[in-house]
Amino acid sequence: MIGFFSQKGWSQILKTQNRWLIIIVSFVANLIVGSAYAWSVFQPRLIELFHYTTPQANIAFTLSLGLVPFAMIIAGKVQAKIGVRLTILIGGIIFGAGFILARFITENVATLYLTYGMLGGIGIGFVYGCTVPNAVKWFPDKRGLAGGIIAGGFGGGAVIFAPLFRSAVESMGVLETFTIFGIIFGIVVIICSLFISTPPADFKPVGWTPPQTGGSAAAAAGLNVGEMLKTTRFYILWAVYTLACVTGLMIIAHAGHIAEVRIGVTPASAATAVVLLGVANTAGRLLWGAVSDKIGRYQALILMYAMTAGMLLVLHSATDFTLFVVSVMGIGLCFGGFLGVFPSISAENFGTANLGMNYGVLFIAFGVAALVGPRLAATFFQSTGSHSLAFVIATIMSIVALVIMVLLIVSQKKIKHSK
Repeated sequence: MIGFFSQKGWSQILKTQNRWLIIIVSFVANLIVGSAYAWSVFQPRLIELFHYTTPQANIAFTLSLGLVPFAMIIAGKVQAKIGVRLTILIGGIIFGAGFILARFITENVATLYLTYGMLGGIGIGFVYGCTVPNAVKWFPDKRGLAGGIIAGGFGGGAVIFAPLFRSAVESMGVLETFTIFGIIFGIVVIICSLFISTPPADFKPVGWTPPQTGGSAAAAAGLNVGEMLKTTRFYILWAVYTLACVTGLMIIAHAGHIAEVRIGVTPASAATAVVLLGVANTAGRLLWGAVSDKIGRYQALILMYAMTAGMLLVLHSATDFTLFVVSVMGIGLCFGGFLGVFPSISAENFGTANLGMNYGVLFIAFGVAALVGPRLAATFFQSTGSHSLAFVIATIMSIVALVIMVLLIVSQKKIKHSK
């Protein structure tokens, strides 16, 4: 049975490997696991049903995000042994099981943590952690676009499924919704996995010639995690990735609240702004991924940090709803871009041989930011009654990251000229 799902077994049935088909089904699989971002639909109903406190319930969402980087690292090891297809299939089963078993949530909040939180986070990590590096390998000529498409699927899950979840919860209840969608999600990801394969080691798209100056010596060598952790560049990239994610998640997590208390809009208008922010977040992953293919990864990062800082300044001074929406959408566009571009940055700095595990380690930046960013903004608001200090801190973070990237580019140029 395992042989049927193996790289060779299924490829013989498909006969040809279409890299665009692979990226499409990978996108769909990430839409599925990205549905976990629609947690806000479930939380109030679970609190009402089981009398959890808000902080108690929110830990489930924190677990599902925080476990993703570590699950990605594990998935990288598993993938090396059993292949990308079977690893994604297992991830789909785990993610679907997390939803299905959430049907049996009780007043004991640990059941919520084990199902939606832990199983959900592990499933996400297995699917996302395999599809991103695999897409980048299939598209050495369009790495930014490929990584952006997969990240776009992950970010777009909430946009697609939040209204579907809301409708299902209203018609059949929250627990039944978990069951129905868990079954659907598991089946869809399993089907998607059947069409996913890894490219040959020497794969090159027809008509494409690798640039002579592309990539670093480290990338050419294909570093493993231990070797990557010995490089100074990893810590520089991890730091700027963390700054980007802390800034983005700080604003994204509180956008609705900011709209209500700072701009004075209705909850309905605030919800509209959050939806638009989600759309921008998704679009940014594709847009900036493609832009980075044209102008370079580091140059794209500099533009995103500059735009984020500028939009934060607009947000700080915004007094009407239009300016607020423009600013948060600009921030969301760039935040999505960071998630779309960094897989390619990892590949080009540390190679593709161990990209799954390497990017998983780099992606710990996101897990740290998920813990720090939203909590930091909430603490500022609680102590001062305003989000202004959060905006100032976030602006400084973006400027610091921008300066670091400029210095990194300058140092690279000096090294090249000295050779």
